[in-house]
Amino acid sequence: MTATPGAAQPTHPERPGRSEGVASEFTVFTKIKPGHTEALRALLADIEGKSAGEGNRGAIRQIGTLHDARHVIFDNGTRFMFASVFDGSWDTYIDDFAKTEVGKIFGMIFSHIEGFPGVSDPGAKDWFVAHQEPAGAFFSAYPDLTVQQIWKDQEVDEAFEEVLDTPEFRAALENPANAELVATPAFQRLLELAAS
Repeated sequence: MTATPGAAQPTHPERPGRSEGVASEFTVFTKIKPGHTEALRALLADIEGKSAGEGNRGAIRQIGTLHDARHVIFDNGTRFMFASVFDGSWDTYIDDFAKTEVGKIFGMIFSHIEGFPGVSDPGAKDWFVAHQEPAGAFFSAYPDLTVQQIWKDQEVDEAFEEVLDTPEFRAALENPANAELVATPAFQRLLELAAS
């Protein structure tokens, strides 16, 4: 397996896929069972609708390492691709799917795919490896941030924005006792970033 230059090597180098920083890519190409294309399309549409709400988001949050995922039917409805970006080891990622609601969803989706043994089957990892194709190139916009860090940063930002909007914060900025803190480059940068 080759990795993107400067990328961290995955825990299991025998696993296909490329990594950059903490993020790794996972892409599987498969064949759809004859006569199952429309059922798979309907299932994906249903999943997409639930994802827009909180239905699948809770399960994705439970995994806590999934940056994004794509399900694509192609070649005139005969083939299926699943692609995602995740944090951590490949094995943990696959194990986490099997332990959550996402595993049930995966089971439903891949029930329309030729030869899939089932998410909980001991041979599932080998099946995925046999159908996985590493990206020719893989880049992450934020290679050093895990999903957990991104969520935390978002929560901190939202909390800070709430504080900025209070009269108490404005009073603290104007209080001479805080002048030294307010004048520091770090505090000024924080205020500039909040204003942008």
